Amino acid sequence: MRTRRLGGAGSAEVSAIGLGCMGMSVAYGPADADEARRTLDRAAELGVTFLDTADAYGRGANEELLGGWLRDRGRRADVFLATKFGLRHDAASGRVGEVDTSPEYVPVACDASLRRLGVERIDLYYAHRRDPGTPIEDTVGAMADLVAAGKVAHLGLSEVSPATLRAAHAVHPISAVQLEYSLFTREVVEGEMLATCRELGISVVAYSPLGRGMLAGAPASWEQLTEADNRRRWPRFSSDNIERNLTLVREVHRIAADIGCTPAQAALGWLLAQGDDIVPIPGTKRVRYAEENAAAAELALTAAQAGRLRAAVPGAAVAGERYPEQALRRLGH
Repeated sequence: MRTRRLGGAGSAEVSAIGLGCMGMSVAYGPADADEARRTLDRAAELGVTFLDTADAYGRGANEELLGGWLRDRGRRADVFLATKFGLRHDAASGRVGEVDTSPEYVPVACDASLRRLGVERIDLYYAHRRDPGTPIEDTVGAMADLVAAGKVAHLGLSEVSPATLRAAHAVHPISAVQLEYSLFTREVVEGEMLATCRELGISVVAYSPLGRGMLAGAPASWEQLTEADNRRRWPRFSSDNIERNLTLVREVHRIAADIGCTPAQAALGWLLAQGDDIVPIPGTKRVRYAEENAAAAELALTAAQAGRLRAAVPGAAVAGERYPEQALRRLGH
């Protein structure tokens, strides 16, 4: 597995392709803990060291899953472990409710994650979303205290504005900003945000790099989504939008065939070609997809191939927002 540096001064080395672990516990249909552990085992065998979770994934269940696997397999020294805080669940509905990035909540959330993960230190700790009512300087100041205490090694933010990123980095170095980035979602990163990251030496961790599976060709229709699959309620997968988006995907498939790789590998290879400071974290809960995704680290696209893939998915042609309305309101602060 090839590696990349995460962040500027004092940066960490991580696998060029990471593993998003959310779907092992929530969002994409029923969880299968045994298959999840097999997937983690295989990813580790393939050299995937960068594992991503959050306290919001299954209300801590995903952190507990990773913590149990780390303990049982003795893999802690082999893993660069990232988790997040800030999305609190409503007690009545069980759904994500308020965003809490208050300085008082930061150490409470971190200690809870450390217990669930069964580790003494988190390698990369993100604010999952930002409460605009809390100055980012206060949040990052409290996160910096965790670094000083030895509970966290590196700090990150997720889905913030360039201005927020600058203000945060002035308080304590930010190693990574996690953003949705794929052939389907480019406007979030490309432009001012990427320029800001490169000026400050901050890496972009690209989540949903396969467009939540659509760029890999799954699902093939809205009807294939079960009630337990969150995508059934997301705009790009609606019955009105999915066929328009799959038309774009079919062109990606044709280009991938010309390259000699799978569509998922083409999409990941395209992201890797955007710069050494981009680290995709495709999520999966199945061994075969972990193998397919990890192999993309060896794919070196030519400029012409990357250009064909970009042209195959014009930004204006993608139908539907990337999140439902309520979730959209939490982004970009």
